[in-house]
Amino acid sequence: MKGSRYKPGSDKDFGRLYRDTYGRIVATLQTMVPGLAAAEDCTQETFVNAYRAWGSWRPDAPAEAWLHRIAINTAITYRRREWLRRPDELIRRIGYPPPAVDPTNDDSQALLGALRRLSPELSAVIVLRYVHGYTNREIAAALDTPESTIGYRLATAKSRLAAELAALGIETHRRRPVAASQLNVLINDMSRATATPR
Repeated sequence: MKGSRYKPGSDKDFGRLYRDTYGRIVATLQTMVPGLAAAEDCTQETFVNAYRAWGSWRPDAPAEAWLHRIAINTAITYRRREWLRRPDELIRRIGYPPPAVDPTNDDSQALLGALRRLSPELSAVIVLRYVHGYTNREIAAALDTPESTIGYRLATAKSRLAAELAALGIETHRRRPVAASQLNVLINDMSRATATPR
């Protein structure tokens, strides 16, 4: 989606942007927060924040990338709040073992779980790069982060995902990005399953 398709401050264009991107934003957030309900809450907050800032949006970056930046920041805030509220985090820190992985789960659910265990910054670059197809330069512009930092985050995220998936007995292919095709299918399925509210 080119930024020039939308005019900053136009309610009509914002409505179109909302309809065009709602499912992709929810699907992206599902990789960063636990569950559909949390992803939908974060999506709503993302669009509220985006609407408030819509008049100051600069079309030098794609509007969807701008929305993803807001969504990622929303997910980071959400996870920080949730982390403070989780009693299981305290139990984990004092040494109780984590629950065993259910062997009946397919690889895509293991991948989604591994992605959710990454920091929001790392899961965001994986999703933006391998699902939404942004280049490192576009991700850097969207997140207002140096391109070299994006490259580092991608390498770190892929390494951590590969290690976590290997620990679960899931093989990753070295020539391809870590399970990128599975991730792309999973995100696109979640995006299609998430209907845009009318």
